[in-house]
Amino acid sequence: MKQDIEVHLVYEADAPTDMLLQIEVADLPDQRISDPRLDTTPVAEFARIGAEEGMGERIWIRTEGEFRCTYRVRVEVDRPALDLAALPAVPPHMLAGDKVRYLMPSRYCPSDEFQNFVAAEFGGLSGGAQIAAMRDWINGAFTYVPGSSNAQTTALDSFVQRQGVCRDFAHVMITLARAAAVPARFASVYAPGVRPPDFHAVAEVFLDGTWHLVDPTGMAGPDSIARIGVGADAAQVAFLSSFGPLRMLEQSVSVTELPG
Repeated sequence: MKQDIEVHLVYEADAPTDMLLQIEVADLPDQRISDPRLDTTPVAEFARIGAEEGMGERIWIRTEGEFRCTYRVRVEVDRPALDLAALPAVPPHMLAGDKVRYLMPSRYCPSDEFQNFVAAEFGGLSGGAQIAAMRDWINGAFTYVPGSSNAQTTALDSFVQRQGVCRDFAHVMITLARAAAVPARFASVYAPGVRPPDFHAVAEVFLDGTWHLVDPTGMAGPDSIARIGVGADAAQVAFLSSFGPLRMLEQSVSVTELPG
């Protein structure tokens, strides 16, 4: 699937402020990019650094006053939509060291508090069948409500309230998967069909020896998702982190699926 992505950001800082920006699609074997272009207003500092797991890049920016940024890219996603339920889990004792961190609780995903719930609700299943059941349960039990959460909302908060946005759905999915001893991580992505159009968040789970995208909101299939970056949870892969006061003036995201 080919898609054109365009992002427009306008922020304002009253004093010199450092920002960490991660909005560019990662160039990977299953998602090839072409014609990338990133334009910003003049800034005091602009430096690219590696992102989590070596997927994509982050950009350090130091700016003051009005900061404008426009990002455009064409991406071709070449990834099959597999049947998760048919995929086996990898026993924890066979996981490589770099996967173990994604079994552990993290800031927004207190998976150690959900082990009893997972055993009671999904204990009769295993592997991909268990993950698919969790995905479908979240999709049916939770309501997508813009503005219902904030930067402090954890998976436990969302679980109690039974509502949230894509970020919250992903955190709950990750939390339940980890509680079932399946490595899971947060993925910041673009996808067509997201309503309202915005940066999107999904989960990735480690099954059958590789990572698989899972969207518990039901808005995006794995064969249409363009990944920006990954991390333990949203704290590690925010599209914009500000190390000082910053005001949003404008923000828009457009993902257009191309014919053919």
